[in-house]
Amino acid sequence: MGAAYFYHLTQAPLDTTLPRLLEKARGAGWAIAVRGVDPGRMEWLDQKLWLLGDESFLAHGLAGGPYDRLQPILLTTSSDTPNEAACIMSVDGAAVSAEEVNTTERVCILFDGHDPEAVQHARGQWKALTDAGCPAQYWSEETGVWQKKAESGGS
Repeated sequence: MGAAYFYHLTQAPLDTTLPRLLEKARGAGWAIAVRGVDPGRMEWLDQKLWLLGDESFLAHGLAGGPYDRLQPILLTTSSDTPNEAACIMSVDGAAVSAEEVNTTERVCILFDGHDPEAVQHARGQWKALTDAGCPAQYWSEETGVWQKKAESGGS
């Protein structure tokens, strides 16, 4: 059984925070699905990840290619994970299910703390997942460093 980690972004933007989390997940040996809701936004993230430079190279691909199942990091708007992701990173309010939390190593939900709708959506996701018995942690960077602010052990 995995856990859902909620990341409340207030200091660093998504394109700065996401690569750090991807590096950690890859360091654990996990294949990752980065799930969004807008194909254009996923293309933007794809470009951002390619521009990180040699020192922070993160091999990845956009879903829909012939080698999706081989991608260590797959950017997608679908709930399918042809790369058999052990970690799902939800951005921009993409849906995740309690079943996914229970069948993966980790689900990470990244949300923009400056967007009241994103914050409200994340609160709804927290409630739905914890009510379903999923372990969850809430992390905030409001002080400039990531700190765990809340935890629910699930049922």
